[in-house]
Amino acid sequence: MAKSIDVEEMSAWFGAHQILENVSLAITASQVTALIGPSGCGKSTFIRVLNRLHEVVTGASITGQVRLDGQDIYAGGQDATAVRRTIGMVFQRPNPFPTMSIRDNVVAGLRLNGTVSNAEMDDVAERSLRLVGLWDEVRDRLGKPGVGLSGGQQQRLCIARAIAVKPEVLLMDEPCSSLDPSSTLAIEDLIADLKGRYTIVIVTHNMQQAARVSDTTAFLTITEAGEPGRLVEVGPTSQIFTRPSDPRTEAYITGRFG
Repeated sequence: MAKSIDVEEMSAWFGAHQILENVSLAITASQVTALIGPSGCGKSTFIRVLNRLHEVVTGASITGQVRLDGQDIYAGGQDATAVRRTIGMVFQRPNPFPTMSIRDNVVAGLRLNGTVSNAEMDDVAERSLRLVGLWDEVRDRLGKPGVGLSGGQQQRLCIARAIAVKPEVLLMDEPCSSLDPSSTLAIEDLIADLKGRYTIVIVTHNMQQAARVSDTTAFLTITEAGEPGRLVEVGPTSQIFTRPSDPRTEAYITGRFG
């Protein structure tokens, strides 16, 4: 079941360098929220904070709160691994495990849990591959290496791997940046199909893509190089792209800076 995320006055650092400052953002369940803004404003750091991947970097830290349906994911006693299963991540470049077959890539997370039989894994692999529209393309070569697929197929395979463990939120960090236009369209169509099942947060530099796939858009920016990123405004995507309330948002969207 898709869940909401509420971020309250969150700041993030790598060592002494502050990346984000006092970002508060409500992410609605079962919708697509796009994060836009110039390079260096902390978009990727923001979504890594949402599933506790930020903290795996030596010296990384945050303040503030991140709540999943009201529960603080950074509270004492919270299992970071369980958080990452609930809030899945798809990265900028497709990253199937190179030594694993297509089928084993999909069920890799289930194997780590060790609680699912091989027959159940087959069912999960098929269901996940069907959800991402890949089943008919790979059903006859499930035992072949995942890295043998095309770039767009590999990215859909990585999405299948993320949803196989039944997350409630999917984070996507520039998921189409390394793909051709046809593969990009396939991923965008997939996002539209999945948003009823999951809460999706996507980082993108492609303004047309943000306008096409998202329900809500949040614009982050930096005052100057080296300064922390801050949230400028957030709202329905149609409003942000046609009637932004802040001139900085309009300047970014129209290409006058960033």
